[in-house]
Amino acid sequence: MTLLHKTYGKGRVRVMRVQRDGDRHEVRELTVTAMLTGAFERTFTHADNSRTVSTDTIKNVVYIVARECPALPTEAFCRAVAQRLLDRYPQMETATVTGHETRWNRLAVDGAAHAHTFTLDGNGQPFARIALSRDGASVESGLSGFTFLKSTESGWADYVKDPYTTIPETHDRIAATSMEATWAWTAEPADYEAANARILDALLRVFSGSYSHSLQDSLYRMGTAALEAVPEIATITLACPNKHYLLANLAPFGLDNPNQVFVATDEPHGQIECTVGR
Repeated sequence: MTLLHKTYGKGRVRVMRVQRDGDRHEVRELTVTAMLTGAFERTFTHADNSRTVSTDTIKNVVYIVARECPALPTEAFCRAVAQRLLDRYPQMETATVTGHETRWNRLAVDGAAHAHTFTLDGNGQPFARIALSRDGASVESGLSGFTFLKSTESGWADYVKDPYTTIPETHDRIAATSMEATWAWTAEPADYEAANARILDALLRVFSGSYSHSLQDSLYRMGTAALEAVPEIATITLACPNKHYLLANLAPFGLDNPNQVFVATDEPHGQIECTVGR
């Protein structure tokens, strides 16, 4: 039997970095996964560990790079971890490092930003993924589980109808989703955090500012706007479950329902995905 694929690494390495600039601090919390490929197949096939780095060591590399680089944004930090792994261990061929961010927002007290107190941002989790080899790198950023809705300016009509169809047409419905978005970089922007913020702003401007004939319609136009806003990305992939809010039937109680009362359900849900490129 042949070993067709091999990789290993360390998952869910949670690390908080604090950048101290006098009394003002910045906090950056990440959950990191670092996976390696390379010349360690004999660990799998011959019980020979002589060329295999302990996963505990991989964890320690994350902490060491965090100590050396407290201020790096997620993309640059993941690249620094991947580079350290390849530089340190010549038997490794690739290092893929993914960092999911836990966002902390600076607390405002009496209208002023506090120097070192933060509150947890519960909506969405930014991430970066660096796949580094000795020949080059691919860099992706994204946002996982970012949830948003609009209460009107959305419809679903003119679709295929046959004996299996039960859903009625509507030109006024709630549109809601929990978005998974990933964008691939072809060049490094001047500021990753600012560029990522522009991408999210472009996505939400389209969603909020125009009528949606379908989630498919919105996603394509959202992706197009993101590519126009940030020239350093080549593609953007959006995956959006349709979180349904279904109009409640109040007729048995002698009441109308002019799009005011809805039943929330996300199972089963529509799953809409697309990739937009240049």
